Amino acid sequence: MFSLVIPVYRNERSIPELVAVLEELSRAMEGDFEAVLVVDGSPDRSLELLSELLAHAPFASQLIALSRNFGSFAAISAGLAAARGELYAVMAADLQEPPELILQFRARLLADEADVILGTRSERSDPLGKRLSSALFWALYRKLVQPDVPRGGVDVFACNRVFRQHLLALGERNTTLVGLVCWLGFRRSEVGYVRRPRRHGKSAWSLSRRLRYLLDSTFAFSDLPVRLLSLVGLSGMLLSVILAVLVLAAKARGAIPVPGYAATVLAVMFFGGLNSFGLGLLGEYIWRAFENTKSRPPYVVARQWRFGGEE
Repeated sequence: MFSLVIPVYRNERSIPELVAVLEELSRAMEGDFEAVLVVDGSPDRSLELLSELLAHAPFASQLIALSRNFGSFAAISAGLAAARGELYAVMAADLQEPPELILQFRARLLADEADVILGTRSERSDPLGKRLSSALFWALYRKLVQPDVPRGGVDVFACNRVFRQHLLALGERNTTLVGLVCWLGFRRSEVGYVRRPRRHGKSAWSLSRRLRYLLDSTFAFSDLPVRLLSLVGLSGMLLSVILAVLVLAAKARGAIPVPGYAATVLAVMFFGGLNSFGLGLLGEYIWRAFENTKSRPPYVVARQWRFGGEE
């Protein structure tokens, strides 16, 4: 069985078309198919519509409702954990990825070409501003976090059971799915596709979410912030030596009327800012370490249904 996991959040308007696409995929796979839809605390009618449509759909499916919004990574993890297939794929509910991409994933996994297959965007039919911001985001991601991430980023992927088991075993908090998928290694392949324009609703991928995603990725997979802090500290020490020489020279020439004023102000301002910056960076790491010691579950399943297929 091939299990397709779909996180759902604010996708009410695309639900009918999504279910129709799932029916087409099931026919193409001759019924060897299961859809696992995870409603991630969506405030609209997504859960209600899915429960109505999936109950009469001609394919096997699971509908999982999380107790609140835990984020797309948690929703995908919940779907992968509940999936009953031997092969798995993840797709967004907004239908910006072409359905035939899922069939390409399945064909490559059945041919045992790779353990994980990444869907890479060769083109995207989005407004210019969104394309530029996305390009900048993934350029920073590749530069600061993981250079082996595809240039256009990753939104969808597919994997076999071995890879899925290892992915679910990683119990980290405040991390990113793309980072973990690339960090795991295994045999990896890529499939390019043209991302479709959004037909329904508005993307929840806001600037603040992008920034949070980049910060989580950076702190979870790179020691660059700490190394930069050490470099800045070393640079500050060298700068303080230079400033001390300049202050002493100016003092000897009588250019500083107030004794110790210039040196004191410069030292306080520079090292005060440096300390604040350093405490902020260390606080990010400490907070993430603290979150991982709580042992709270990454998500809470409130309700779960199965439709079609064998019970």
